[in-house]
Amino acid sequence: MDQRARFARTLFAGIAAEYQWMGAILSFGQDGRWRRSMVSELAPEPGQLVLDVASGTGLVARRIGAAGARVIQLDPSEAMLQAGLRATRSAQLGALLHPVLGRAEELPFDDDAFDAVSFTYLLRYVDDPAATMKELTRVLRPGGRIACLEFHEPRPPLLRAGWFLYTRYLMPLIGRVASREWRATAHFLGPNISRFYADHPLAEQARWWQEAGLRGVHSTVMSLGAGVVWRGRLDGE
Repeated sequence: MDQRARFARTLFAGIAAEYQWMGAILSFGQDGRWRRSMVSELAPEPGQLVLDVASGTGLVARRIGAAGARVIQLDPSEAMLQAGLRATRSAQLGALLHPVLGRAEELPFDDDAFDAVSFTYLLRYVDDPAATMKELTRVLRPGGRIACLEFHEPRPPLLRAGWFLYTRYLMPLIGRVASREWRATAHFLGPNISRFYADHPLAEQARWWQEAGLRGVHSTVMSLGAGVVWRGRLDGE
């Protein structure tokens, strides 16, 4: 396992118990809107088999399962998968959602295995995002859809300044109320997002998708630039 993957597993293990409600607080409730938008781009249908990568506590997987699709929840953190089991049972989706430990960089599935693939907050935690996109596309059936959600850094100067102040100062204070682990996570998140976009602007990320064989690649920036939803489709029937 590479260094970034080990770091991510340690990071999320420490915040798993509070993840479902802290994400909503730190994003001012926008994360639910982003997830709904991503799932609508995926357009899951009853009976389909969907792979949800970096599934965490199942916030996306349960939305997909509610549409009647079967979902394989893949995540490297057992703590995150375990933390979502109660909500899955409460939603009566246990028969449709199946958690699996694994890494996006080396998916334990055959080629063309899934009707659709989703992933959330993933590519900042892998050493080779372009190669990971190819691996995610490998398991997608021809004609299948792939969609993802990621944080974004606002571009207009005033919005970017406000985002910077929030992520560098206010967000760590909010995280501190929850736990030491959340405070550390909040300190990490803003600089990590900034570095990711400095190294990999949206145009480069679009090339990762296209070079993986995806068509109709499109990104939609949301909530004044704080989030972005991607979609693409694999050619074929």
